[in-house]
Amino acid sequence: MKVTIDGQSVEVAPGTTILQAARMIGGESVPPAMCYYSKLKGSGGKCRCCLVEVSKGSEADPRPMPKLVASCVTGCMDGMEVNSKNSDRVTEARKSVTEFLLINHPLDCPVCDQAGECDLQNLSFEHGKSQTRYIEEKRTFEPEDIGPNIQLHMNRCILCQRCVQVADQLTDNRVHGVMDRGDHANISTCISKAIDNEFSGNMIDVCPVGALTDKTFRFKSRVWFNKPYNAHRECTTCCGKTTVWMFGNEIQRVTGRKDEYHEVEEFICNSCRFDHKKVEDWVIEGPKVFEKDSVINQNNYTREMEQVVIETEEHILKGRTIDRKKISMSDIDYTEKIDGNLINDKK
Repeated sequence: MKVTIDGQSVEVAPGTTILQAARMIGGESVPPAMCYYSKLKGSGGKCRCCLVEVSKGSEADPRPMPKLVASCVTGCMDGMEVNSKNSDRVTEARKSVTEFLLINHPLDCPVCDQAGECDLQNLSFEHGKSQTRYIEEKRTFEPEDIGPNIQLHMNRCILCQRCVQVADQLTDNRVHGVMDRGDHANISTCISKAIDNEFSGNMIDVCPVGALTDKTFRFKSRVWFNKPYNAHRECTTCCGKTTVWMFGNEIQRVTGRKDEYHEVEEFICNSCRFDHKKVEDWVIEGPKVFEKDSVINQNNYTREMEQVVIETEEHILKGRTIDRKKISMSDIDYTEKIDGNLINDKK
């Protein structure tokens, strides 16, 4: 089937969604996604960030769809034409969705461990507003201890439910989920049980905001001060392929390897994530490459850095050599001339 998104056409297989087709094209046409996760079955359709405009339904039925559709759960049709980046209607809708997501989200970026790799930060940077119309009190939740390695900040949660799907699809004994309804809905454990299974740490990797963070890395460092390296080890539980985040010769945290859409390529076990923080535990493969606009990429060491040369006009530096000398030095030549005039000429 042939699908056109923002004027760019691509051939896709039946069953492909609009979001998947956009990712095949790449670039700015790819809609943002806060709840969709290609590695998790049944994800998508909750955050509404990926709304697009279908200007032509298909070759068989060329009528446009009257409403914006969620690209992550809408299948492609042969001859379909979609407007994503180049639609003012879509842009306004994404701004509204971003405003809605930020209604209850606290301004924790200065202290949040997710800062620098937060999808909500990226979304608000592109579609957010500097002002808010919300005057009511934000919803807040009491802190809850859900395990020895994971810190839950429910105030930051946007209810994407990725963590719930991870536990459903990777483990046999999920003990947490969405509790209550409406504006009281929250992620919590049933009867205050602790989350303790071998793949629970993957909840941290799939969380698009700072609602679930690594206790072993909490408040240690900003991610842009770390240098990430791809590494692996022999592990009987998982693939053992990870990204280790180093500060000097110290491994401060271990995460799964993520692709350009911030999705984990292969899930890793808790042993690799939390228990192996020594350099000798890992075989370092090489530096991890990040997208150009990532804040982590500002600390990039994989590219050649050109020496910065500041061209200063000569007249700015006139007399600078003489000015740096101490007046008390006996070797100053007071008869030295600048532009034909004596320095100590009193005329």
